[in-house]
Amino acid sequence: MKVAPFISEINRYNLESLKTNREQIKHILVHTGQHYDDLMSKKFFDDLEIPEADINLGIGSGSHAEQVGNSMIELEKVFEKEKPDWVIIYGDVNATLAASVTAKKLHIKVCHIEAGLRSGDLKMPEEINRLVTDRLSDLLLTPDLLSVENLKKEGIPDSSIRFVGNIMIDTLENNRAKSDRLDIKQIIKSNMISNLKEVTISKNDYAVITLHRPSNVDDKEILTSLVSFISKEVSEVLPVIWTIHPRTEKQLKLFNLWEKLIQVTDIFLVNPLGYHDMLKLNMHAKIMLTDSGGLQEECTVLGTPCLTMRWNTERPVTLREYGGASVLVGNNIDRIRKEFFNTLKESRKPERPALWDGKTAGRCLEEILKHC
Repeated sequence: MKVAPFISEINRYNLESLKTNREQIKHILVHTGQHYDDLMSKKFFDDLEIPEADINLGIGSGSHAEQVGNSMIELEKVFEKEKPDWVIIYGDVNATLAASVTAKKLHIKVCHIEAGLRSGDLKMPEEINRLVTDRLSDLLLTPDLLSVENLKKEGIPDSSIRFVGNIMIDTLENNRAKSDRLDIKQIIKSNMISNLKEVTISKNDYAVITLHRPSNVDDKEILTSLVSFISKEVSEVLPVIWTIHPRTEKQLKLFNLWEKLIQVTDIFLVNPLGYHDMLKLNMHAKIMLTDSGGLQEECTVLGTPCLTMRWNTERPVTLREYGGASVLVGNNIDRIRKEFFNTLKESRKPERPALWDGKTAGRCLEEILKHC
């Protein structure tokens, strides 16, 4: 989702270069294969018209050490062969960390898009990835001003930091019109895991749920209490569309919760959705319950009231105290219940943090070219 607008911007730049005899940018897209499930990866490539990766490393699943180590081994071969001027990395996954370390050991310049995000929680693998990547990067492109301050506090020189805005919002704006034309009932029918239910959902009158983080789905007691609340309380006041992550499905079945959940009349379990389908649901949801950072951002721009089922966030700009749409509720049922019923009284309040204007990719490319 982050690479799509950046590649589009490179293509636009190269097209203009043909008219002016300006040197074109040669770029190579490397997919580590960390996200390897077709439902979780290929669907996004197709939806966002991202070209097939020039190189797919096929790393697949494994422990954090295995993914980072295997990615470094394979990326080193790619970097030594291609000898790039820059390695551009996104976000905070294990591939981000692997690419930054490998590139710097080969003395290649590194640019981190979405730099400076901090949760302050070192128990999160992503936080380790963010800290190491930002320390090694030559150019740090930040999505918000809070991220700029984080980097300055860590001693990153001003000359390496550029505030460019949120590239995820480029993707949102580029796809908003297409998503809006979709039919919500058809999305559910086409993706529902159990297709025996009648879909009785109307616009602006449903809840959307996504859960995938280990803190929410790997503990039997926690997941059981969440399922109980969603099935006995949330679905009593709103139909629920729950997009099921492969990890979550595995744990629901392991803890004998799957069959009970499927049988709840007003809970619609659906397979992982493509970008356009998910955006459509978010655009019209009464409330979002999620542990996804990206959905927090989308909810802020769309104005969808959001309960973030985490105890901290690396995206505080999305929280209500900073003008966003989200409130942290963790996985404590009492807190979730209180905020859920309070939030149902809230109306949509779309907000745009500075430079969340759909033009971030252009600023990213401009800053990289300035630093060449």
